[in-house]
Amino acid sequence: MRFPRVSLFVLFIDFQSAAIMNLISRVRTCLIWSVFLVFRGGESSGNFWHITDLHWDPTYKLGDDPTLVCNSSGSRPAQKAGRFGDYLCDSPWDLINSSIYAMKSILPDPDFILWTGDETPHVPNEYLGEEAVVSIIGNLTQLIKEVFPTTKVYAALGNHDYHPKSQLPPGQNYIYNQTAEMWKQWLDPESQSLFKIGGYYTEKLLNRPGYRILVLNTNLYYDQNKATQDIPDPANQFNWMDTILTNAASQNEKVYIVGHVPPGYFEKKRSKMWFRPNFNERYLELIQKHHAVIEGQFFGHHHTDCFRMFYSPDGLSPIGTMFLSPGVTPWKTTLPGVVDGANNPGIRTFEYDTDSLLVKDMVTYYLNLTYANMAQARWEKEYRLTEAFRVPDASPTSMNMILDRMTQESCVLQKYYELNSVSYDLSACDADCRLDHVCAARGIDEKSYNECLNRAPPNGLFVMLLPVLSATLSIAWSSL
Repeated sequence: MRFPRVSLFVLFIDFQSAAIMNLISRVRTCLIWSVFLVFRGGESSGNFWHITDLHWDPTYKLGDDPTLVCNSSGSRPAQKAGRFGDYLCDSPWDLINSSIYAMKSILPDPDFILWTGDETPHVPNEYLGEEAVVSIIGNLTQLIKEVFPTTKVYAALGNHDYHPKSQLPPGQNYIYNQTAEMWKQWLDPESQSLFKIGGYYTEKLLNRPGYRILVLNTNLYYDQNKATQDIPDPANQFNWMDTILTNAASQNEKVYIVGHVPPGYFEKKRSKMWFRPNFNERYLELIQKHHAVIEGQFFGHHHTDCFRMFYSPDGLSPIGTMFLSPGVTPWKTTLPGVVDGANNPGIRTFEYDTDSLLVKDMVTYYLNLTYANMAQARWEKEYRLTEAFRVPDASPTSMNMILDRMTQESCVLQKYYELNSVSYDLSACDADCRLDHVCAARGIDEKSYNECLNRAPPNGLFVMLLPVLSATLSIAWSSL
């Protein structure tokens, strides 16, 4: 007859412990908000757009045969294709047009736009050529210029913005040259010259002293790029980056870094690193060396919504955050090992402190593709970072706080997981899934990533709570 009493007491104590921990968490959040509100009084805010991975498929066409809707679906039949697309296809023009005009409706006068590449569809190389790639980039460039004629755009190439795909070279070529000409309106003369040589550039952000942006060609570091695999520093970009960031420190500049292919690991496929290991290590070294001047990193490529933390060499202090924005294309990846890797189309605004470049907040807007095809294109606010995760801003300290809560609270991780696919995949994130997301966010380098995987308890959060449960049982027995 004792066991029911013990069980009830354990439940009571556990409930009280949970309530106390929840109260402590709420008090901590309130204190952080209070301090934040006291000290942000003199800050001024600006806003900018980040769009990425448009992946226009010009072959998209509705018809009776689902296998002929789009080349980007491959052999997969697009059974649910509609005006604005299908989860097995890359973007039709109507989807891309809708996304750019939604930007104009939501935030018509941004300070600037980040556009981080991948404009062509996921099709075999023989379906495209240099002229086709240039034509697609040109059409999308023209659309953005028409909708935002006076807005400064900082544009980067993606691994699909070349022919053959992913084989971007470390020197001059036709596509770099043609793209630089198309983007002449957005590039300073020096930037245009540098872009033609290596596909990267730097400028004073909005021509303001003290603020700088680096637009990188990280496709040079992609593990699928055979053109650069035996070159220690393709296009001299690492050395250039080191010099620019060193000069930024001496001139008291703050910096944003922009690119397409990110360092680190893909959260949807365990141990999948995008960079070659030596390039990944070098990039991390540069961020750790120059973190004091870097206020934000903005990348794409994943099509998913996620972030990556950078830490000091001892792994203790958060020193930077990389924000990976979701793609416009809803295309379901064919990368082996990825389960249901589609997403709803997403676009994102960032709020930043115009005095320090601190990233203060971000808001993601999305299109429910199923609803759009049945009714109309309705771009809605999906979430605001500070509201959804109860943090004061998007600083490295706050983003690390979110990551800690993802590790400790399954409900926070589940929310992050659902947002990762832009509210497409609402299934439960199991123990392996939680591990993949947390370790991808926490471990940019191979050592940290593997240590994160190996530290994980075999049965997830339950095993982590065993010491607490054991202590609770001990208290219960001693009181009987």
